[in-house]
Amino acid sequence: MVLRVVKKILGKIYGIPDNARLRVLIYTSLFPNSVQPLLGKFVLERMRYLRAFADCWVSAPVPYFPRVGLREQWSRFSRIPKTEWIDGFGIDHPRYLVVPKVGMATHGLSMFLGSVRQVSTRTQEMSYDIIDAHYVYPDGFAAILLGKLLRKPVVVSARGSDINLFSEFLTIRPLIREVMVRADGLIAVSESLKARMVELGCAPEKIRVIGNGVDTIKFQSRPKNEMRRLLGLPADRSILLSIGNLTENKGFHILIEAVASLRRQNSGVLLVIIGEGVYGSHLSGKIRDLGLEGNVRLVGTQPHEELSAWYSAADVFCLASATEGCPNVVMEAMACGLPVIATRAATVMLTKPSLGLLVDRTPEDFHHAMESALARDWDCAAIVDHARSSGWDKVARSVFNVFSDVVTQHNRRGF
Repeated sequence: MVLRVVKKILGKIYGIPDNARLRVLIYTSLFPNSVQPLLGKFVLERMRYLRAFADCWVSAPVPYFPRVGLREQWSRFSRIPKTEWIDGFGIDHPRYLVVPKVGMATHGLSMFLGSVRQVSTRTQEMSYDIIDAHYVYPDGFAAILLGKLLRKPVVVSARGSDINLFSEFLTIRPLIREVMVRADGLIAVSESLKARMVELGCAPEKIRVIGNGVDTIKFQSRPKNEMRRLLGLPADRSILLSIGNLTENKGFHILIEAVASLRRQNSGVLLVIIGEGVYGSHLSGKIRDLGLEGNVRLVGTQPHEELSAWYSAADVFCLASATEGCPNVVMEAMACGLPVIATRAATVMLTKPSLGLLVDRTPEDFHHAMESALARDWDCAAIVDHARSSGWDKVARSVFNVFSDVVTQHNRRGF
């Protein structure tokens, strides 16, 4: 009932006919599941608002691994059910084979072969109008093959590392180009990502730039002292926050080294890092070696619905990534009134000096920026207002328009 009302209201605002619902198959390995509840939350959020205009089902492939004899890193995939429901979305989890030492060049084809039976069955049951794939490779490559087989148009969203990182591999670059040529539509989450796609040979007119949005109801500023008390954080210390998968690309080691220097001027500074990943043991070792146990906390993964409290408890948000597409954590932090210190990877989001500081990816630059940001009197209300201008409802409207155009063109061609 609520969704129908939302759909009618948004339809009137954006001029979308009440009967213009599409049937969309979302195809992506980046979607939350019962074992990895925070995976691909940005995809889930976009789809949550798109649901006002479209009927959606998710196919989220996962690697095949047997239940026994493997490390937790791999065996957890075996615990993901074949079909489940999350936040009102039905999700299939077809399995695809990952062959060790062969490399990623086989993953796209393997993902297609592992998905084809289940996706074909769902398509016969629900008669999808379009396949919406996230990540150009390997997901987009598999989706293009599925679209060709099932005679369905495919829109592929480029997210960041699929273009910035994977295109550097000689065996994968031609597969990425093939996806960009064969896709019926392409979405890039930033202008810089679009520019890189054009460099790789994609026609610019084929790409729509639609950034990620933010849920301004879930993410909003709350009383700082109250949130610190709730989370067990000190009330009288400067708190820096960073969130993400614990990988080298995210640059948490740089932030830790910056705090080691900053501590000489601000002995009470505290860096809180939220996330989990294979780089966690390395970061723990660095914290120990630098004697920062009292200045850096690794608090692991936190429920997405509780992140607003962590943002509100902090003074400054930090992003030290080498590459990003459109980092949601930056927009979420700003929606909670936090200024941001970030590398040039977040240039697309920090468009004004009043929102934060862009720095080079070095401990020295982050040290000086942290010191400056903590001493500055920020207009937090203006930061919140900026974030509110990028709601997921506007993103969903833009995505729906892309889907509608692609489906119309596809039908005109008589496929």
